[in-house]
Amino acid sequence: MAGSALDTISADAARARLVDQLIANGRITSPAVERAFRRVPRHLFAPDDLSIDAAYADDVIITKRGADGRATSSISAPWLQAMMLHAARLRPGAHVLEVGSGGYNAALIAEVVGPYGTVTSIDIDSDVTAHARAALDAAGYPHVEVVTADAETGWPAAAPYDAVIVTVEAGDLPPAWLDQLAPDGLLVVPLRMRGNTRCLALTRESDHLIAVDSIVCGFVPMQGTAADPVSRRALRGDEVTLRIDDPDTRALNLDALTTALNGPQIEAWSGVTIPPATSFDSLHLWLAGQPLPYGQLAVDRDRAADLQPQNWVACPALLTDDSISYLSIRRLDDGTWQFGARGYGPQAVALTRHLLDLIADWDRHHRTTPGPHIAIYPSGTFPPATSQPRLVVARRHATTAINWTISGSRA
Repeated sequence: MAGSALDTISADAARARLVDQLIANGRITSPAVERAFRRVPRHLFAPDDLSIDAAYADDVIITKRGADGRATSSISAPWLQAMMLHAARLRPGAHVLEVGSGGYNAALIAEVVGPYGTVTSIDIDSDVTAHARAALDAAGYPHVEVVTADAETGWPAAAPYDAVIVTVEAGDLPPAWLDQLAPDGLLVVPLRMRGNTRCLALTRESDHLIAVDSIVCGFVPMQGTAADPVSRRALRGDEVTLRIDDPDTRALNLDALTTALNGPQIEAWSGVTIPPATSFDSLHLWLAGQPLPYGQLAVDRDRAADLQPQNWVACPALLTDDSISYLSIRRLDDGTWQFGARGYGPQAVALTRHLLDLIADWDRHHRTTPGPHIAIYPSGTFPPATSQPRLVVARRHATTAINWTISGSRA
């Protein structure tokens, strides 16, 4: 149970403040989800030493870390949980499978589906399920079923489900999730596509799935048989790391990239600008959807400040064996932000020019569109040739195809 001598507010008051904030920010948009957040005591699911203020902050709570220090279990940020609940289109009486158990989200689901619905929450880590079980009992949700199981197999005993809600990052879609989903059910899953994770609400259409909702997100990676982690390549010790989620890129000999990053830099700027506080998350997915090898840089802001990537945690980068060019951004005198690229290595000029061209294409044709069309096909099938997807991500169980709608040129 979270709590501290430094608490400045009661749990009830903190919970009410959080819900009011989520409503004001447009994250909670239905009475059912609002009621769930007002009723479920989040602090009972948090670590014992966490303050009430922290337990009800609109932020992720790490509940377990692995030997390498990376998070292996967490309570997701409330804003994201609210949006996923809306995306799942839950109704009273619905039967729901949650993959990835922390307890709190299962309790929220239980409130939304009501006394005639069912919630089964599974996790591969017995420590996590034990904590979830104890917290759910303490919070008044003994009817929520908690099971220690591998995500790859789902939980067939309680199928079919009206919704399968996955709360860990997946690189692939195990067939069990779809086998256990009702014909008109929704699969809500944070799916990683060439390093870019989007929480997708997927529904069946003929022989494949289509995304009817998409949210930029981050989750702890899936463990067990279904695990498909990204590869990490240290380029400057732990100061600069290259994250690779692409079989072709993993096959490259990238030893020369360290030398390249320590050498001369090419800096170039596009004519594309954005106002402050304007979302441009579709640009990252657009840059991933091109044929060159692709990765994402994670850069220590304090120790490698000379690189100046657009995103210090996951910055899009185009690659060759010996060269790299990545997305950058700078603030202009009028307060707008300008996109550019920084390149290193013998092929830096060509890579940087190509990256600027991609930014310009996004600005002309895709900046104002609703976003890409995402379809997922079972293993052994493939997107129809007529669809000509810009990005195809082939995994063991499923193939993701991403198409973009062409809009008119911007004035």
